[in-house]
Amino acid sequence: MTSTAAIYLDNAATTQLDAEVLDAMLPLMTEQFGNPSSIHSHGRTVRTAIEKARKTVAMLLNTSPAEIFFTSGGTEADNTAIRSSIETYGIRHAITSPLEHHAVLHTLQHLAELGTIQLSLVDIDPKGRINLAHLEELLQKQRNVAGGRSLVSLMHGNNEIGNLLDLNQVGEICRQYDAIFHSDTVQTMGHFRHNLQELPVDFIVGAGHKFHGPKGVGFLYVNADRVKIHPFVYGGAQERNMRGGTENVYGIVGLAKALEIAYRDMENHRQHITTLKQRMIDRLREKMPEVQFNGDSADVVNSLYTVLNVSLPPSDISDMLLFSLDIARISASGGSACSSGSNVGSHVLAVLPELDPNRGYVRFSFGKYNTASEIDYAVDTLVGLYQKELVR
Repeated sequence: MTSTAAIYLDNAATTQLDAEVLDAMLPLMTEQFGNPSSIHSHGRTVRTAIEKARKTVAMLLNTSPAEIFFTSGGTEADNTAIRSSIETYGIRHAITSPLEHHAVLHTLQHLAELGTIQLSLVDIDPKGRINLAHLEELLQKQRNVAGGRSLVSLMHGNNEIGNLLDLNQVGEICRQYDAIFHSDTVQTMGHFRHNLQELPVDFIVGAGHKFHGPKGVGFLYVNADRVKIHPFVYGGAQERNMRGGTENVYGIVGLAKALEIAYRDMENHRQHITTLKQRMIDRLREKMPEVQFNGDSADVVNSLYTVLNVSLPPSDISDMLLFSLDIARISASGGSACSSGSNVGSHVLAVLPELDPNRGYVRFSFGKYNTASEIDYAVDTLVGLYQKELVR
């Protein structure tokens, strides 16, 4: 097969804007241009649009609109949950994993370097799964030795290797030790259903561009029954005094519409994407027997179904693999299991034991617009690249 159009298999990085979302945003980008903080009719019209969006997000997540705060994206939402809860409650101990997104990991590491907190990293197994017994041990030790509350920040779905965390189980452990539980749910928002009336979490987050909404907008859920936090961004009374700054109105409206579409079509999209992922796994195993898959990503039932992390046989082309795919008009992402030169590599793969740094690592991530023919072309291209290397 030959490809005439570029193939996008990097949906974990960002997704294509849905046409329905753009249609919902356009009026707020043109004729409905008022400042939502203004009391005149232009402002009131826009304020109504924001609050309608807030109600939509809250309804989909089965929570109160008063617990949804719009932000500039997932990174700001994560920082707000982490920094504000630490400041508000005087938390001196936090627990996370070495596999977290840098929005969480770098934030907590920085606070530890400042001496604000003591940071503990929970153990992981060779597949990158969180050791829940060790998590409980860390919480028990903190309560016995230092007292006070801990903050636990563990992501729901890993953006690189697709591992899923049991939020209910972790949440119950945190409740047992009166720990505050924040989960970075950026990768699973819009792909899994989150029922916040039943989920024992204190904070979760979302970013519109991960589920076919606009970039530059996200939200933070704050469990009002358990936590009350100070703002992270000061400078105005927006977001009910929780986030200063004029709201990204058309972004907020677009995010709500995108999440509404994601929930409306979730089962069909999940079936479609899971079929594509299984197709790539099967064809790679058939054509390249030495292929391996990292984390739980090859478990299509129990992993983040949008992500497949592929470990390819050792080869001289490994360092140029993503570039070679790009030349073939395939967009994917990845990194090496170690750092060398300017190639920082993947901090997630770097902490997984027994990974061969000579292998090529590629993350393919799928979306609702991908097709079976695109998967076939990507597999054939990968196989072709390695076959060329073998006959040299």
